[in-house]
Amino acid sequence: MLDAFSKAVVSADASTSVVSDLGSLREFVAQGNRRLDAVNAIASNASCMVSDAVAGMICENQGLIQAGGNCYPNRRMAACLRDAEIILRYVTYALLAGDASVLDDRCLNGLKETYAALGVPASSTVRAVQIMKAQAAAHIKDTPSDENAGGKKRIMGAPVVEDRCASLVAEASSYFDRVIAALS
Repeated sequence: MLDAFSKAVVSADASTSVVSDLGSLREFVAQGNRRLDAVNAIASNASCMVSDAVAGMICENQGLIQAGGNCYPNRRMAACLRDAEIILRYVTYALLAGDASVLDDRCLNGLKETYAALGVPASSTVRAVQIMKAQAAAHIKDTPSDENAGGKKRIMGAPVVEDRCASLVAEASSYFDRVIAALS
């Protein structure tokens, strides 16, 4: 995994020159606190995000929890929750670094083949990832929904500046899209 600074050094070294792309490094540093706030918003709500995504996936496909379904018995449900948590964790790593290589190398490499070998339905996993993607966007913007969260709604309290959040929402969404593409 290479962060913005490592990429700049590797690129400069490959061309045997000094680091010259200081503009993008300045932008990366300027985004630092917003990036940390976005990662914190996801990480602080990760447990609920994962359980809600898996519950949403199951609500849309009740056969998953029936005998013979991929979330039956309890050990399979636990594996499903574990896998969703791992995917979310690696998305936050990528968002923190501003680089998808850690997500690709350590999470997505071979995931589709592994799930196919285990008989895990890709469409259900994709649906859970889509739900987490929507949740992540809401948490990064600090706009969780009243009707969905009710009394358990957690707002981080960071000032929301829509145009500043838009780039981080788009970046986080692109990482979730990578997961979806890898599974499809």
